[in-house]
Amino acid sequence: MPGDECSERLLFGGAISSAFPMRFQDLSSIREVPDHQEVFADSSRDESLFFELLDLKNDVSDSESAIWFLQDLANEQDAKGSLSGSLQPADLMFKDLPAVITTVVGRMAVSKGRQGREAQNVVRVYLANLRLKAVGTDVLIIAYEPILINALSETSLTVGAGLAVPAAQSELLPVSEVFKFAIVSFKVNDWNLFGVVDHTP
Repeated sequence: MPGDECSERLLFGGAISSAFPMRFQDLSSIREVPDHQEVFADSSRDESLFFELLDLKNDVSDSESAIWFLQDLANEQDAKGSLSGSLQPADLMFKDLPAVITTVVGRMAVSKGRQGREAQNVVRVYLANLRLKAVGTDVLIIAYEPILINALSETSLTVGAGLAVPAAQSELLPVSEVFKFAIVSFKVNDWNLFGVVDHTP
């Protein structure tokens, strides 16, 4: 979309990079973000994009990993709603290290901050799990897209209550496309991040 081009962004001190629109601002300049996460958001639309590095969950099967992480996310956020979605497994290679990626799309009712269930917004959640087994790491890429903003939610003060305006109507890249670009452009620049010595000249 015009004016919403994806640009390469450096993550985790430049050890990883991914491309997505500049309208997604780094939240670490606004609030504290854990070292294993990178969080970006377009606050004017309440859309957000997370990158998270976790220890590999060896007891979770590759084919079910994205769904498992989405369910875990819902439990963590005390969210309710439908977690069923499309699962698209594929095998990838990062350098000479084998990787597996699965994606899932779900729908959740979630509250902002400390707000209760009466202020829950309905959001679509896109989750990708990149399994970098050789370095014992599960990478999560998660995108949140609001569907319905609750009038009681603090989000309604900036975005407005009711059905969210589709990104395409504002000549912006839809979250589904932002999510895809972030995955396709995901790149490890320094394997030392995972404790692996990179001998690439």
